[in-house]
Amino acid sequence: MTSLSILIVVHNEEKQLESCLKTISFSDELVIILDKCTDKSKQIAKKFTKRIFSGSWEIEGNRRNYGISKCNCNWILEIDSDERVPPKLAKEILEVIKTSKNSWHLINVNNYLGKKVIKNGWGAYIGKSSYAGLFKKNTKTWGKQRVHPKIFLKGKQGETLKNSIDHFYCKSISDLINKLNSYSTARAKDLKEKPGKENLLINIRRIFSRFWKVYFLRKGYKEKNIGIVIALVACLFPLISYLKYKFEQKK
Repeated sequence: MTSLSILIVVHNEEKQLESCLKTISFSDELVIILDKCTDKSKQIAKKFTKRIFSGSWEIEGNRRNYGISKCNCNWILEIDSDERVPPKLAKEILEVIKTSKNSWHLINVNNYLGKKVIKNGWGAYIGKSSYAGLFKKNTKTWGKQRVHPKIFLKGKQGETLKNSIDHFYCKSISDLINKLNSYSTARAKDLKEKPGKENLLINIRRIFSRFWKVYFLRKGYKEKNIGIVIALVACLFPLISYLKYKFEQKK
């Protein structure tokens, strides 16, 4: 029998969590992972499910893999607390898992900056245009990185779902810049553990290549001023991460 688990990993999301949970009542099982939560997230989660697991994880990939391991159904929908599942998408998900012979499906994303949908320019370390959010058990594994871990998928990819999930990514440009700061700090810690072939010249070059990719190839220019901001944040992320890593080395 086909069944669906919905997985949410949470870190101090009392302002977002309840609005998210109200859109996912269609699952057979709801699993919530609380990572170092010190706010009212647990009290809110208890209103919707008993499948609540608390812990402390330094690596994002590890906490997500732990969450997947706690899901009992044969299909899993993975979302974040700043996302909402519209009724049409919920209906489509239930239809897809009944008939799909594939292992995983991409879900397109409507990224919001404030109350406005920003359709172009997203991807890589800044937002996401789509993601492998619907998958069978034992199909998806997250890598061991702190920020935007790599994803490993088994089996055959199915058709991308027609309906999109709503992602309230940032409230303002200031919020977007704050994300750049926190993500680059986490990335610097990853570089400290696995420096690879990183150097200053490579990351300076990335400023230009990433700006071109985001602003032109991903059509960020269609978003006018906001598109420029997204491109700047995306292209500066590797360099700022590297400089933070080198600064910490000298302490």
